[in-house]
Amino acid sequence: METSKPNIIFFMTDQQRWDCIGKFNSHIKTPTLDKLAERGIVYSQAVCQAPMCVPSRSSMMFGYYPSQLGVRTNHGGLYDEKLLPSDPLPELMRKAGYQTAGFGKTHWNHGLKTDNPSARGFEVRAVGLARDSGHYEEGAVMMGDVEPEGLRQYYEETKSYGGGEENANGYIGCTSELPMHLHRDGWVAEQCLEFLDEGLDPQRPLFLYLSFLKPHAGFNVPKQFEDLYDINDIPDIPQPPWEDENGTHLAATDEVSESSRQQYLEKKQVWSEMTPEERKRTTLRYWANCSWLDHYFGRALEKLESQGRLDNALIVFVSDHGEMLGERAYRFSKYCLYDSSVRVPMILSGSYIPEPLRGTIDERPAELVDLVPTLAGVAGSPRNPQLPGLDLLGARQRAGTFCEFHGKGYSNKLSVHSAPSLMWRKKEWKLIMYLPGAIEDAIGRVDRFQGELYHLTDDPNEWNNLYDDEAYSAIRERMTAELLMHLACVWAKGPFFYDRHGLEALENAAQ
Repeated sequence: METSKPNIIFFMTDQQRWDCIGKFNSHIKTPTLDKLAERGIVYSQAVCQAPMCVPSRSSMMFGYYPSQLGVRTNHGGLYDEKLLPSDPLPELMRKAGYQTAGFGKTHWNHGLKTDNPSARGFEVRAVGLARDSGHYEEGAVMMGDVEPEGLRQYYEETKSYGGGEENANGYIGCTSELPMHLHRDGWVAEQCLEFLDEGLDPQRPLFLYLSFLKPHAGFNVPKQFEDLYDINDIPDIPQPPWEDENGTHLAATDEVSESSRQQYLEKKQVWSEMTPEERKRTTLRYWANCSWLDHYFGRALEKLESQGRLDNALIVFVSDHGEMLGERAYRFSKYCLYDSSVRVPMILSGSYIPEPLRGTIDERPAELVDLVPTLAGVAGSPRNPQLPGLDLLGARQRAGTFCEFHGKGYSNKLSVHSAPSLMWRKKEWKLIMYLPGAIEDAIGRVDRFQGELYHLTDDPNEWNNLYDDEAYSAIRERMTAELLMHLACVWAKGPFFYDRHGLEALENAAQ
């Protein structure tokens, strides 16, 4: 095996809050992730680039912002392999000489318009869904093909949970009666463990991608992980001093999308009538989901250690976005630019991390788009100077972090696409700029933009909007200028840069 390149182990969850690892929340039981934190670097200020699955994951995998890719909502996707703006992460790893094995969710969405969609660099692939789900990738082993009865039983248990398992029943959840291997994530985990026993190429370094569908709702949790928690220890969710959202980008989203507002109001009615213990049960099951997936990460690491693959390894843990979990008057899911939605857990760990950096917290602004340049550098691949991301293991840093939100997207032919909301975040301050209404007629009313400004240190719940307070005008204007110049510089570089000297000017500047 080529020993100079470290094995790269990439663990990922779906919709896991930044504070749902034991490092930041003493209530949470995640011993595997806690151990990774003890032996690695925790990026405490990391954010996603879009607060929903498809644009966030596409952005992370290609290394560009959602607006650069054109994938802005869960109804988007890059469908044409001939028009991809860059190599996605697994293809970068394959070209760098890695054996590439992917287990679980990618959510490319390209199967919706392609009969035999590419695995985009994965040589080994398993997906815990049916072949006709829109998530099949070329050569993938699908749960619906090899365990159809198990998948049927899973859907039977969650049949009342609604689309995406995110209605009120999905968030209330249940104690699952299914064996763990018949859950979609359980099946994926078992496929991964079997591969580690039988499928490793001894001649090549390994890029292993293990990505789960949870802790995203629904909350049908195996009993042994529910039993890790005592409901008397679960805090209730603090609520703001208002009944209805007003004067925020979230309120503007509700105005544009009646379906989005109705989904919120349905949950709000259910949760406002619950007892505190009933509300705590939802939090308990969300945390139990986190513990369950942590258990599988631990099993995978045990296998890798027994194979000697951790002697020279970089281990990544990250999630695609957060979860509101009942905050802001019983908001659930994501679809906003508040911290519980946009901040993500991010850890780089393993023997590859220099000894002095193990067990440290890096408070520099970090983004999911930083993972492609970081891992490409570790793998020895050429740096792409058009990408907006930075090397997380390097010395450079940006002034703040960026996230963009374009509404929930089309749900039917009567839906409209929202005008964008943009976030610029520092450890102490957050700016959100937004234009109410739809994107179609936005050009004629750009002078009607609105803003939010939060002092995160004093107001971590983001309840007190200081945007119009002239006492903070200097901070507001500085944050606005930084946001605009950041985007201007990012969009000026890529994904297309036509110059008679090619990319030389970008490459030379990075020397």
